[in-house]
Amino acid sequence: MATRFFFALLVTSLLAATAAASASAASASSTVWLCKPGLASNPCTDSVRTTAIKANGSQSPEQVKTTANPPIDCFYVYPTVSQQKTGNSDLTITSAETGVAKSQASRFSTKCRVFAPMYRQLTLARLFGTATSTGDGELAYNDVKAAWQEYLTRYNKGRGVVLIGHSQGSFTLTRLIAAEIDPKASVRSRLISALMIGGGVLVATGKDVGGSFKRIPACRKTSQTGCVVAYNTFNQQPPANSLFGRSAQAGKEVLCTNPAALARGASGKAQIYVQTSQLGFGGPPLAPTPWVSMAGLYTTRCASGGGANWLQATDVGGQSDKRPRFGTPLGQSWGLHIVDVNIVLGNLLDLVGHQSAAWLARSR
Repeated sequence: MATRFFFALLVTSLLAATAAASASAASASSTVWLCKPGLASNPCTDSVRTTAIKANGSQSPEQVKTTANPPIDCFYVYPTVSQQKTGNSDLTITSAETGVAKSQASRFSTKCRVFAPMYRQLTLARLFGTATSTGDGELAYNDVKAAWQEYLTRYNKGRGVVLIGHSQGSFTLTRLIAAEIDPKASVRSRLISALMIGGGVLVATGKDVGGSFKRIPACRKTSQTGCVVAYNTFNQQPPANSLFGRSAQAGKEVLCTNPAALARGASGKAQIYVQTSQLGFGGPPLAPTPWVSMAGLYTTRCASGGGANWLQATDVGGQSDKRPRFGTPLGQSWGLHIVDVNIVLGNLLDLVGHQSAAWLARSR
């Protein structure tokens, strides 16, 4: 089962087929919204019905709390998923983008209105060196920047907002925050938190700020707002050639904040939420709902060693635990990058709930 799970997750998260195109490309000057309130087809409001799977393999329905009219917003930028052959993708919505939005962002719709723009990202082909053209990171950034400005102008209306990014989405949003939010008090005051997952947020060594951002610190309490959560997940110390968790800048280190326990050095239980379709490939579904949860299988803590900082995910289920584990199909240099979001998705949702309540209380 574990091998089948690893392969299925790799296929659905990174190499999703593009046959199910659902929107045509728009002009470079207009935002194509993958997710936005009111869209006829919105993957970020997909069903979040969930089955809890216990260590002994037994299953039970899990109650999911939802908010009919969320008082806050989320602005989500998805990771590298485009399977187009060019260096940059176009703005066509395919099953690659809808699939990752369902997997990473749809559960946030229980807490916030989710806005997710399409952007001309650097493609998988560009990432792995097989693209038919040279990629341009400025195209990706400018699309996200334009979408953010449109969101602020047309939709925000003073609401608190959580920024969520993974991988390329996290790198892109980190740049956006540094230029468009960190230096602007009026915009910064609307920031509930920034979840910069699987990226490279830098801080001064041993500090919570002083790298990527001058004013926005790491989140260290659940009631803290205007702060950043950033981490890269591994199941062991990242190797020297690791793509994540290492800084090339003297006096700077990659930030790690543990969503399961924000205080420095603290360990917590990972609240795993993953789509059922990712738990099997070619076989019967593991559960009758779109989602499964697996509590108590891993613990997480921030760790340092060999010049790297990372979120250490430790399997504590034991040999008797029948549930599938997360592997490293892309190799140890990537670690658990594919499941950065899902391995602690429940913790992230709880955190957003606490932070949004604190932000709303202070803004009254």
